[in-house]
Amino acid sequence: MNETIAFIGAGNMARSLIGGLIQDGWPEDALWAVDPSPEQRELIARRWPSLHLAEHGREAVAHAEVLVLAVKPQVLATVARELAETVQARKPLVVSIAAGVRSADIERWLGGNLAVVRCMPNTPALVGSGATGMVANARVDSTQKGLAESILRAVGLALWLDDEAALDAVTALSGSGPAYLFLLMEAMEDAGVQLGLPRETSRLLALQTAFGAAKLALESDDGAATLRARVTSRGGTTESALQTLEAGGFRELMTQALGAARDRSRELADQLGKD
Repeated sequence: MNETIAFIGAGNMARSLIGGLIQDGWPEDALWAVDPSPEQRELIARRWPSLHLAEHGREAVAHAEVLVLAVKPQVLATVARELAETVQARKPLVVSIAAGVRSADIERWLGGNLAVVRCMPNTPALVGSGATGMVANARVDSTQKGLAESILRAVGLALWLDDEAALDAVTALSGSGPAYLFLLMEAMEDAGVQLGLPRETSRLLALQTAFGAAKLALESDDGAATLRARVTSRGGTTESALQTLEAGGFRELMTQALGAARDRSRELADQLGKD
């Protein structure tokens, strides 16, 4: 599949997707990047000289089989309405990576009767290790689903969901999830310093431990609970630490945190959809 793809918005996430697609063999000249910022366009021109660039979206959309909406959620309604006439003439597959904006609102702003895939990627996509939840509306056919999946899999894991409401949970778990892990690494680093380690030593040990644990889990057929039990010797240091975390309500606090993130995701979607 070498369909022409137009990216509306050429920020970090769009550039990551472009880079992943090109690395997967997508021709540069089958890609468009649209951004009003000359600096953003210059970044792309230096890296991918054969990629098409535009300041405004209509020209790009007129050539595209796929339209990737990669603008800030707060401006998506305005951008979509400006493109609606061209989109209606072209009828591309619409892929949105704008956080918190529901498919029905996107379709409405673009004039209706469109195949829309809404995605929730996370920031590790910037280094090719993203996790993305995806939902297709009823107008998306199997070929278009494969096309949307190939775009998001260029930067990591991409999973389909049956219900768009589940994207609020995806937002809470993986969309916001990197921040939880950064906080854990930050807390481990600080604790190491309080226990007498030099700051840089503590930082590197925390980072490498987080990386190694994630890599071990990804490469294992066992679940996290089994892996945790395997490194927890009865009466040992790890058991003592885990008992302290459990006594402090670690699991309950994490459940509450994800619930708060999910609820806020719903609130933001309601607010954005009023436009």
